[in-house]
Amino acid sequence: MKKLTINCNFGGQIAPFQVMIGQPKPDQHPLHFQANWLSTERGGVIPAEVMESITQLVELSKKYQVPLEELVVYALGSAANGNATSTDNNTQTDKEGTENIAT
Repeated sequence: MKKLTINCNFGGQIAPFQVMIGQPKPDQHPLHFQANWLSTERGGVIPAEVMESITQLVELSKKYQVPLEELVVYALGSAANGNATSTDNNTQTDKEGTENIAT
């Protein structure tokens, strides 16, 4: 399991929220239950672009037989390195090893 921090929308207010990424069941999105809980219990929404990106990573992990957690870490690292010329990086790792995604 890999812990990620995602900026989610809570009624127009953007705030960080931690999710866990692991190997999902074949017919489930890795964030399905967490997105549902966030919506029903806290009124928050995981951004569509994050959900779509994770879906793409699931497909790549199946295609290349790579654990999803490893692919997520690789993709986040590549995105952070690719954005090195921008004013800030969207991905950072804190001292607990949590990947932080700014959307």
